[in-house]
Amino acid sequence: MEIRDATAADWPAIWPIVQAVCRAGETYTYPRDLDEAFARALWMMEPPGVTLVAVEDDHVLGTAKTGPNQMGPGSHVATASFMVAEGARGRGVGRALGEAVLDRARTAGYRAMQFNAVVATNHAALRLWQALGFEIVGAVPEAFDHPAAGPVGLHIMHRRL
Repeated sequence: MEIRDATAADWPAIWPIVQAVCRAGETYTYPRDLDEAFARALWMMEPPGVTLVAVEDDHVLGTAKTGPNQMGPGSHVATASFMVAEGARGRGVGRALGEAVLDRARTAGYRAMQFNAVVATNHAALRLWQALGFEIVGAVPEAFDHPAAGPVGLHIMHRRL
């Protein structure tokens, strides 16, 4: 598996992943019915942000985006988002993307990374981020309307780089 910068030519392979994750409505606060133009603008980052893809045999298995969490005096803290194709889950794609994003953030001079909204029922993501050194530093109760579990919390996670 190769992790590399995404290009405009990767978007047709990224879009079905983003669309499926959003339609499921279980892990992101993005609209479940987001259209392709909005999704592309949201996911394909402009500098100083970057979008990555995990590729195997020219097949996109997953994608991540990273950049500053806030502007101005908060721009030394990065943030990131990750999506893995359903058929590629459980194969280490999320971990590889997570490690690549952390390396990119360190190299870019960020001092920390913060995830603003990790859904409390997203146990696989919580385990992975904690294994990569993130801590839950806060939670917003019932801030996410999960399609099966109803109102659940959103965790704020942080780690120093």
